[in-house]
Amino acid sequence: MSEELSNKLIITAALTGAATVKNQNPNVPYTAEEFGDEAKKCYDAGASIIHLHIRHPEKGNPVHDLDIIRAALENIKSKAPDILINLSTAISSVATPKQRIKPVQTFMPPIGSLNSNSMNFVVGDHKTGKVIMGASNIFANDMSMIQKFAKQFKKAGTKPEIEIYDFGGMYNMLFLNKQEGLFEQPMHFQLVFGVLGGIPFSYANLGNLLALLPPNATWSVCGVARQQFQAGMCAAAMGGHVRVGLEDNIRVVSGGLAQGSWEQVQWAANLAKVAGREVATPDETMEILSLKNRDITL
Repeated sequence: MSEELSNKLIITAALTGAATVKNQNPNVPYTAEEFGDEAKKCYDAGASIIHLHIRHPEKGNPVHDLDIIRAALENIKSKAPDILINLSTAISSVATPKQRIKPVQTFMPPIGSLNSNSMNFVVGDHKTGKVIMGASNIFANDMSMIQKFAKQFKKAGTKPEIEIYDFGGMYNMLFLNKQEGLFEQPMHFQLVFGVLGGIPFSYANLGNLLALLPPNATWSVCGVARQQFQAGMCAAAMGGHVRVGLEDNIRVVSGGLAQGSWEQVQWAANLAKVAGREVATPDETMEILSLKNRDITL
């Protein structure tokens, strides 16, 4: 990578996730129109990638329905044609493995999330230690599934964004990376902090994960609630990339509700300037992450 590109910071906007709802923040998009409008605002604010869990337009629950996903993607691309699409394979806790991988197989996005381990994935009160939601929920990503998904990503020409929630997930991926041809190099990692069931953000946790990365790997960070800002500030200063958005955090730094993921993108763009870096364009992001596809297949 050229010295010029190494100083670029990629901003990803995660618009919804599988759990955040309008009752928490009314700016969470549900409809195709809302997804398109939010994607355009995020692009204008500096995001080159949007990470997507598409919702049912009336009920608001995350869906694997290809027609609903297609409608949202068409609206997004009509309003922000240059933005890069990252489709999540962690669609919901009830989607089957076949349903989770189908959007990648169908739409062949330039990048998509590939999860690295099975884990508890819950919401809790950190003051009292009480589990609020998902006490019996297991986010299943066994070794067989990871390998099958990786092969389907390669067939679709989609770059895996490897989601790392804890050290077990990192070691899983380092082990599987020994298989010749399973992953194209260099690999790209999203270091996820603050999920209850994974590891919280700390300087030590970030440093120890970075020490394990394969040669020439690229990396980004995201974090739940305020950990989004803590991790992002460190990544900007250390040469990494940043994911923000209502999937992980419904608020801005001041504590008020975000007007949308785009407002957090503005924060990340300003952060890049403070760190002496420039925000990457979609074309620069393609080169930095070694992406093959420019557009999705609709």
